Amino acid sequence: MSLLRLAGRPMLASMFVAGGLGAVRSPAALAPAAERVVGPLRQRFPMLPERTEQVVRLNGGVQVVAGLMLATGRLPRLSALALAATLAPTTVAGHRFWEAEDPGERMQQRVHCLKNLSMMGGLLIAADDTGGAPSLLWRGRHRARDLQREAARLRRSVRTPARPAAAAACIRAKLPC
Repeated sequence: MSLLRLAGRPMLASMFVAGGLGAVRSPAALAPAAERVVGPLRQRFPMLPERTEQVVRLNGGVQVVAGLMLATGRLPRLSALALAATLAPTTVAGHRFWEAEDPGERMQQRVHCLKNLSMMGGLLIAADDTGGAPSLLWRGRHRARDLQREAARLRRSVRTPARPAAAAACIRAKLPC
């Protein structure tokens, strides 16, 4: 693992672990803001818990677990995707700058929203990072090309010795017995 990944993953994950712990410990403080997003989500995903506090706690738990997994390098691509999935509703619920009346509050919420978008970009990059190893898709494509080349070589190797025998058979067929 490169030094950049070794240092960067825990740095990226730290905000999610800290924020997730806060959501797990005191979901009631975040529930009023989350209700705007949880209501429509609950209609689309009926398996979500009934109480908004439980959804906030679930979101925080996913952030803590996925953040720790990203920080320690355990399934980093999957954990980055999970964090990105939790970040979208968190941003929409918590940083609604377009609704703020006060210009100072609006600017602060816009900064937080853009910060979350930046973190989402980092998470998407982390989710795409193969750690220097080729992806499964790349390996599959190259293996298929290798197999095609090997099959073509095999066809050529079978045809080459068969040509003189085929020519002899053709000459024999033309000669009277």
